[in-house]
Amino acid sequence: MSLTDLLVELEAAKDSKKAGPMEAYMRHQFFFLGIAAPERNALYKKYFPKAKKTKIIDWNFVDTCWRKEPREYQYVAANYLKAMQSYLTENDLPKLERLVVTKSWWDTVDILDRVVGSLVYEKQELEKIILQWSLSDNIWLRRVAIDHQLLRKEKTNVQLLEKILLHNLNQTEFFINKAIGWALRDYSKTNPAWVACFIEKNKERMTELTIKEASKYLSHH
Repeated sequence: MSLTDLLVELEAAKDSKKAGPMEAYMRHQFFFLGIAAPERNALYKKYFPKAKKTKIIDWNFVDTCWRKEPREYQYVAANYLKAMQSYLTENDLPKLERLVVTKSWWDTVDILDRVVGSLVYEKQELEKIILQWSLSDNIWLRRVAIDHQLLRKEKTNVQLLEKILLHNLNQTEFFINKAIGWALRDYSKTNPAWVACFIEKNKERMTELTIKEASKYLSHH
């Protein structure tokens, strides 16, 4: 049972009735086979534990998935990398970058941000590259930079978070402003005072959307 078999099973599970609504939800940017997340997750459980035992990331498999037209293949690759993230090395960051900027939309980017985050956490010398991403012309690299520390709680590198957020204020791009709100909201569960202070200091340069997202839990403190 190899990863290639997973792709065969995925193809066999397609359901054109479900594909239409999925394509509409993604604003018709991608073609879908029509396989919803629960079915995909069931397939991952059959294949990924065995893949993890190899302790080697199969980048050919990832690239094959990324080249295929149906969107589900990109989900497979991104979730495969999430399952294999403890085996990433610093040489994999350029490969992850390529995935972020190819066939980009929030659905794949928001899986990859955590994959990138786990690598940067292990290899702190990569933080300087993430800072470069936070100034990129590509909004998706910026979004990954902003959100790569999600769920890190007290292990968050606050100085890095602050620099990245400051690089991204005064933006009109929805996906950036939403990401800033998320990063702040997530960290507010750990350090509400810091987040409240950041908002207070920078609110002139933040959109209403960002402030609303960021403040979601602050009223409870």
